[in-house]
Amino acid sequence: MEGRVESGIPGLDELIEGGFVEGSANLIAGRTGTGKTIFGVQFLLCGLRKGESGVYLTLEEDEREIIEDVSKFDWGEELRGFVKEGKLVIYCTPPTSIKELHEISYRLIRKVGAKRFVLDSLSVATMGWKESSVEVGKIRKEVYDYIRMLKNSGATSLLIVEIPEAEPRALSRFGFEEFIVDGIIVLHYMEYAAGGIPRSLVIRKMRRTNHGTDIYPFEITREGIKVLR
Repeated sequence: MEGRVESGIPGLDELIEGGFVEGSANLIAGRTGTGKTIFGVQFLLCGLRKGESGVYLTLEEDEREIIEDVSKFDWGEELRGFVKEGKLVIYCTPPTSIKELHEISYRLIRKVGAKRFVLDSLSVATMGWKESSVEVGKIRKEVYDYIRMLKNSGATSLLIVEIPEAEPRALSRFGFEEFIVDGIIVLHYMEYAAGGIPRSLVIRKMRRTNHGTDIYPFEITREGIKVLR
């Protein structure tokens, strides 16, 4: 049986046979405000507490902003401690070419021997790319090569993706990213939800895993995201 990496999300691992497949690359998709950043940090924090180094590569916010974003969970000082110890790298770089993103990601993973990696976000990384048929073919290969590098690095990766507000059924910007990755978890937020629980998740795909196929409500508490059963 393949090794599993705990998600750090209470209630999720039992739906995916104990966790993400070790060394896999997974999309965490959702619209604004669904909890994607919290999910990513919680995933890293789970590993850090077990002695596993991690990398959070952000293309939008800097280290201070990321830590402030999750300060309401009392994780701030703990994360700063891991950064100081060299166990966690939070690195900010502006949107750039996929080649440079590839090089930065590889270097950071090697630097700390990361077992967990989060990119926030793949949507921002592809924002400036052209969308002609020729360019999309090139981009597909570049994204494929990037994800292949992540898998070969030995790290288990989460790639955050922003679902376009104008296209709520889309899972990614170009429509091919979901076919390249091993797993997809989609986070939803319904402002007027029955039962008073507005957030839910769906496991759309998880290779080599007998995963849950229902819609699972979750809440965000002082301890972070928790899947309700």
